[in-house]
Amino acid sequence: MKLHNKVDKRVLKERIEKSEEPRTTISFYKYARIGNPQVFRDHLYLHWEKLDVFGRVHIATEGINAQISVPTSNLDQFKSDLDEIVFLRGVRLNFAVEDDGKSFYKLKLKVRDKILADGLNDTSFDVSNKGQHLTAKEWNSMMENGDVILVDMRNHYESEVGHFQGAMTPDVDTFRGSLNVIDELLEEYKDKNIMMYCTGGIRCEKASAWYKHRGYKNVYQLDGGIIKYAHEVQDQNLDVKYRGKNFVFDDRLGERISNEVIAHCHQCGAPCDEHTNCLNVGCNLLFIQCESCKKKMQNTCSDECKEIIQLPEEEQRARRAGIKPGRKVFKKGRSEKLAFMKPSAD
Repeated sequence: MKLHNKVDKRVLKERIEKSEEPRTTISFYKYARIGNPQVFRDHLYLHWEKLDVFGRVHIATEGINAQISVPTSNLDQFKSDLDEIVFLRGVRLNFAVEDDGKSFYKLKLKVRDKILADGLNDTSFDVSNKGQHLTAKEWNSMMENGDVILVDMRNHYESEVGHFQGAMTPDVDTFRGSLNVIDELLEEYKDKNIMMYCTGGIRCEKASAWYKHRGYKNVYQLDGGIIKYAHEVQDQNLDVKYRGKNFVFDDRLGERISNEVIAHCHQCGAPCDEHTNCLNVGCNLLFIQCESCKKKMQNTCSDECKEIIQLPEEEQRARRAGIKPGRKVFKKGRSEKLAFMKPSAD
């Protein structure tokens, strides 16, 4: 029985690019006790493959974290299937703000130790004692009228292209690495109203409980994160307090929330907030590149990578044999090759 995709990813990417089938991009998470994550994972794979679901899903004993796309024609059936799973019945689904249907090209479900790598010992504090959730309207009101500290719980490459005005944007590469950094930044504000936000809410679910455990008295979190905020301000005709783009972890790499461009091309410095991956597979660095530089550099991050992509495919494979580029795909701006990179905090 096939429980993993075995088709070459290049074939799958070409297939989704050519497809005209409408698809809906969704993200959701749920902290819940799962007795046997592997069995649950296989159950989901069998059901979701039949519905032609694509995406990236992490499952652990503590719950599920999913970013997926579903054929729009199968969306009702997908929702109905979720409701058949007791702990997912009525789970909040965050629908993409901008959606071209090309967010994912295959289904990948993985069993992990945690659904989000946070480095925390969950037995050392009450993970259910979370911060107070705020709607978009409540969030805007507190920003306008309260004595508050805004904290971006995302990584540097996310906040670089978009964030709430006046927010602390820690220069960190991972959520795990951000927790202590933010704790130090907030130490003198323990009695203030702390407002934290992230992409879809999952990071704040754990972080808000952790900071309350650390002695922060008034902790608030944006319900549903930036994605839900964007929908609510549009539906309710509210002021948009978010500036720029919302970075997303799929092939779209971003959703426009406001028309402001607050970042710049990492190669020439021109205003730009378009992410791309270096075309050299052996590099794959994620960085910001304007259209002019993309044409000039042929979608690569450096002259070295530009030269490499001119080589025959066999030689390119030989050069990268045994080399593991790691998670450079989400390590943008940490390359000395980029003249206008965001400097490292190290």
